[in-house]
Amino acid sequence: MIDPGTGGALAAIAGRPVGQVGILVRDLDEALERYSREWGAGPWRCWTMAPPLVAEMGFDGGSEPFAMRVALWGEGPQVELVESVAGPNIYEEWLAEHGEGLHHLGIHVPSIESAMASMEAAGHRPRQWGRGYGAGGDGGFAYYDLRPLLGVYLELIEVPAERVPPQRIYPAPS
Repeated sequence: MIDPGTGGALAAIAGRPVGQVGILVRDLDEALERYSREWGAGPWRCWTMAPPLVAEMGFDGGSEPFAMRVALWGEGPQVELVESVAGPNIYEEWLAEHGEGLHHLGIHVPSIESAMASMEAAGHRPRQWGRGYGAGGDGGFAYYDLRPLLGVYLELIEVPAERVPPQRIYPAPS
């Protein structure tokens, strides 16, 4: 493992494996059908991540909420499909510049607050963040533009102790 105190390593992610691969899509419904058909992926658990499900949200230093539809499948790493619903947000920027495809790598952290403080100490501010999407009001995420260092966005993810039930499962259970 890399010593987080040397070589420019970011302490918040040093030695942690990728827990999620984030892929941006323009149409989540079409992507669910395509990924299920072509890859055999599924079932997908789907949510709309926006208030009131996500208690606090921010973009570029402000606290304006945004909205996205997400679908999660698998683990080690988990695959996340993301469709922007309302912005501004980093997804709309990326789609305009690059189109659909790989957008971020997610790293699971025990505390979003501690991880964000560690990133701040290393000189990185979140472009976009959210907190409080778990059933008990816990859980959080923060995106950092690490394209100059790693080629992608980095998402720090504090997985909630208990997720709210999915709003949809695709394909629907029979």
